Amino acid sequence: MKKINISIFFLLYTAVSLSSQAQILTVNAFFKTVSEKYGQIRDYEADMTITANKSIMHSRVSFKKPNLLRIDFSDPATQTIVFNGEQLTVYLPGPRAILSQSVEGGNRARAANLATPQGLALMSRYYSIAYETGQEAVALDENTAGSAAEEKVIKLLLSRKNTSEGFRTVKLAINPSTLLIRRVEAVSAVSADVFKFDFSNYALNQNIPDTRFLYDAPSSANTYNNFLLTE
Repeated sequence: MKKINISIFFLLYTAVSLSSQAQILTVNAFFKTVSEKYGQIRDYEADMTITANKSIMHSRVSFKKPNLLRIDFSDPATQTIVFNGEQLTVYLPGPRAILSQSVEGGNRARAANLATPQGLALMSRYYSIAYETGQEAVALDENTAGSAAEEKVIKLLLSRKNTSEGFRTVKLAINPSTLLIRRVEAVSAVSADVFKFDFSNYALNQNIPDTRFLYDAPSSANTYNNFLLTE
């Protein structure tokens, strides 16, 4: 009878142990799930707040596969960034300047990857990924009262694998229910400046027309072509 009891105890212990292990989700498996979620997105719009040092900008971002992007700023008002797959256009209302850059060939694909869900694949390739606080959801903003403190996210820490990457680290805060990125926080490898992008009020797969990514620049603005340095 004693041997039977010991055997039963061993089987129960093993079953509980395996059950606990089954609930463990590795960071790579979680990141893959998030990437697959973004792979299903045909288009989206979201509110985006950009914080750089003490500067805060508010905008609405629109994206459509494979590589269409538009950012309309409310602060600074009328500032606009548009990428139509071939041409990058930036309107700066202060100096009333239009910055325009043609993007071709491999550079086109590279530019698109920076602003699309495929960017997650690049992150997994060039950065090591780890849980920042564990696999359990935690407050988006600790030591903060209000909705930001109540909102729960899973936080990931990405560290660059080589020194050629522009950001030393990238932190992602992901809503565990929607698998959508709530915040991106990147530290510049050169200046150590911190750039924070907060996303909210997502609207997914709304069949955004291509015309959304056409931009009518003010006729009185000065245009500067090919403003980016090329290789």
